[in-house]
Parts: sequence; C-alpha cells; structure tokens
Amino acid sequence: MSRNASYNRFVVKASFSIRMKKMRRFIFVVCAVTCLVSGVRSMCAQTDDDGNGGKGRILLVLPFDNRTGQPSLEWIREAAPEILSSRFASAGFAPMSRADRMYALDHLGLPESFQPSRASALKLAQTLDADSIVVGSYITDGGDLVAEARVVDVPHLKISAPVTARGPMRSMIDIFDSLAWKLTKVMDPGFGGNEGTFVAAGRGLRLGAFEQYIRGITETDQAERLRHLQAAVKLSPDFAPAWLALGREDYAGQKYTQAADAFAKVGRNDAGSLEAGFYRGLSLLFSGQYPQAETAFAEVARILPLAEVLNNEGVAESRQGHDGTEMFRKALAADPNVADYHFNLAVSLNRRGLKTDAIAELQRSLKLRPNDSEAQDLLAEWKSPPAATVAGADDVHADPLERIVRTFDARAFRQAAVMMDKMEEARLAELPPRQRAEKLSSQAEEYLNRGLILEAERLYQQAVTDDGSLAEAHAGLAAVRERAGDVASARKEAEASLALGGTVQAYLVLGRIDLAAGHLDEAGRNAAQALQLDPRSREAQDLKRQIDAKAGK
Repeated sequence: MSRNASYNRFVVKASFSIRMKKMRRFIFVVCAVTCLVSGVRSMCAQTDDDGNGGKGRILLVLPFDNRTGQPSLEWIREAAPEILSSRFASAGFAPMSRADRMYALDHLGLPESFQPSRASALKLAQTLDADSIVVGSYITDGGDLVAEARVVDVPHLKISAPVTARGPMRSMIDIFDSLAWKLTKVMDPGFGGNEGTFVAAGRGLRLGAFEQYIRGITETDQAERLRHLQAAVKLSPDFAPAWLALGREDYAGQKYTQAADAFAKVGRNDAGSLEAGFYRGLSLLFSGQYPQAETAFAEVARILPLAEVLNNEGVAESRQGHDGTEMFRKALAADPNVADYHFNLAVSLNRRGLKTDAIAELQRSLKLRPNDSEAQDLLAEWKSPPAATVAGADDVHADPLERIVRTFDARAFRQAAVMMDKMEEARLAELPPRQRAEKLSSQAEEYLNRGLILEAERLYQQAVTDDGSLAEAHAGLAAVRERAGDVASARKEAEASLALGGTVQAYLVLGRIDLAAGHLDEAGRNAAQALQLDPRSREAQDLKRQIDAKAGK
C-alpha cells in the first residue's frame, strides 16, 4: 500500500470516529428539539416496526461479488453500491458513503475486495451502527447481466431471500435501478414507489461515462484517476458526481483554479452540492478570489449554516479588509468547543480595538487547546504593556491571519439535512390532513421541477395518502409517471385529478399522451382546457404549437 493510501485511510478512520461521536450528540439534541417542537409524543417513540417503514433507516451497501470470471467487468463491483445508494437516498433511506465503508473494512482489518459472510456482514453493520446491509453478486448469462442481492437486517439478525434483476449489458444502470426498487420493497413493504420511476431516475446517464467515473474513484494512481474522471465529464458534461470527484483530485493537487471550475459544475440540485460549494469556496480562498469565496460559502450557509461554513465565510470577509466578527460569532454559536473559532474571533476583535474582549476569547481558545504556541505568543504580546511594544517597534508582530477550516464533513452535512427534514415532518404532523397534503404537494412540485422524480413521487404519494381528494397531488403523480414512461398510470392519475376539479398539469399530461399517440383532436382539446385555466402557461402554449404543427395548421 502506498504512503498516500495509508495516510488517507488513517484520516478517514480518525475523522470517522470523531464525527460519529459528534453526530450521535447532534442527532440526540435535534431529535429532542423535534419532539418538543411538535408536541407529538408518538413521533418520538415511533420505530420502523410500528409504521415508519424504511424511512431514515441507515444502510450500508457493499461492493457486489464479481462472479462473471471476466476481469474487465470488475468495475461493476463498485458501480452497484453507487447506483443503489443513490436510489435508496431518494427513497428516504440513509445510505452510508464509500468512505465510511472503507473505514469499516480497514477497522476490521479486511481488504476492500472482501466479500462478507452473514456473520461478517453483521459485524460490519454493528461497526458502523447500520440498520441494514445490502450484499450481492452479478454474473453474465449469454448477453445478459444478472444481479442478485440480499438484505441483512441487523436488529433482527436475519437475512432476506435473494432478489434479482437482469437485462442486456448495455442496460446495466437500468438493471441496478430495478434491483434498487425490489430491495426497497423488501426493506419497506409499504413503499408505494413505482419501479419505472426508479429506472427513469438513471436514464440520463451514459454507461460509458459512468464506467469512467467508477474507474476514476477506485484507481490507486492519481494520474489514472484524473484521466478517467476527465473522460467521464467529457462523455457526460452534466454528470455531477464525476465533476465533484474531479474537483477533489484537483484540490488535493493544489490546482485551485481548476478545482473551483470543476466544483462549479455541480448544480444546486445535485446530491453533492454542499460539499462542492464548500470546497469551491476553499479553492477560491486559496487562489485569492476572496469575494467569490465569500459568495460560495454564503450559498452553502443559506442551506445549512454549520460552524465550519460560517467560519470560512468570515475568513473570506476579513481577507477583503472587511469585518468578519459577526460570522465568527455565529460559528462559535454553532459550535463553541472549537479552539480555532475562539482564536479567529479574538483576532477580529483585536483589529476593532476591543483588546479586553480579544484577550478573553484567546484565553478560551487556549483552554480548549493549551499547547497552541501561536495563541500563547499572541496572548503574551497582547498582555504586554503598551510602552514595551512601542520601545521595541521592530519586534511588533502583525496580527495573524484567521484560521481556515479545510475539511468538509459530508456525512455531518447530510445528517444535519436529514434532521432538518425530521423537524419539518414534525411540523407537518401537526397540520390538518388537507393542509399537510397541500404542503407536501407543493414540496413535491419543487422536486419535480428540479428533475428529482423519485423524491417528487414519494411526497406526492404521501399527499394522496393524507387527502385523496387533492387534485394537485394526483396531477403531480401523473406528471411523475409520464416522465417514467408509465403511460397507463399517468393517464389514470390525470383523469383522477380532473374528476376532482382539474389542474393545468393534468390537462397537459393528457395532452402530451394523446399527442404522442397521434390522437390530435383529444390532444387539442386538452391543450385548450389547459390554456383556459392559465392562458399564460408556456407549457400549454408549447403543447398547442406542437399539436398545430403536427396537424399541418
């Protein structure tokens, strides 16, 4: 193993241990607040066994066993957990990252290629506090790829029956999307998601780009990692995970301008947007682009104002000659037990001439980190009589720069987002069913507009469960099913919406379905109804133009 690889594993292992302790404390506090805010005791006592299904369950998906006998297909080992974890997250589960899995294997003294037995899989889950583990394998059968998987239920010490999915090799992503849906139904039998929606979620990804991405994140040689990742983004310029991985490589190589450009390609709607925004801020900070760095950190803080983000936003402000005191105070309020945040606030206060307050903050920093030589020297200097400082003018030291937090705890950010969702669910639980359904439908529409159809489907279904008479929820489900290619279900939901009063979206779905089927008269009537409800609807206007063009008008 190379020195870099050993160091990286050491960092992963150390940081994981620390962040697990932090996150357990964080989860306890937020859950307690959630229960107090909601006032609904049953929510705090609810478990998977009494109706919560699989929502929020912590999963670990292990690499699949390559039983094809073909080394060229070895990359699919890592492709499987990447696809499954992505779909599980969209379905409401909490899958662990590849870094967490690597830590667990290393912690148990096992190689990355290890294929666990039932007993060792349970040990892995217990090491990572996971509720379930997904293990699987794949073979080739003629021109088809056949994937099989089981779910290890850790609390109940049992393993599920195998589930399989198969198809032509060129449809590998579809195969694992289908497998993800079947596994979701095993873990949460009440899950109402449509298999077609799972498959549609991965439809825009080119297989060649995905293979290059997987090879790029698993290669041991940095030059090879870069080569594969650059090939991935060239083949699929909108593939956010590849841009994120490429940005990490450039950042690690101190190519900060290139790193900032790569991180900028990760959109706000992508799963890695917070991490990309944080490291883009750092890349801009280290390349001297302070205003842009401040903006990058501020965009992340608007979603999750965690201490490390607020601290770095304050650093970016101070590098421009502005006062970062307020941001450093916010960072301390978010996490008062970090010495560097007290140090930064002390430096900022001293610049403003608030020497007494600055000394108090520096003392708090030293209490948390007694061996900080820079803080010790600074405290001695600040406590020196003014006359001594003037007499030795040549010995006067400029104020040190504020300290930057250089690492992003992606797991902590994801868990914080989950906890915020829990708090929102608690607030929703207090609403009457109709209002709750309307709120869920509105949130689902936002997901749908961002192209996150799995998330949208889940919320629309919850809305229909709360109040089946909400026309907007049925219309939203119709739009989801239309995108997933389930025409029959899309038509059914659209017609259900119209029976409840009708919406523009329901008429549009029916109009597009009829147009695709060549039923121009029906399509025209639906487009006209949509325009009658909303004459300014661009979608309805576009649909009418398409119908007219096909009819030769």
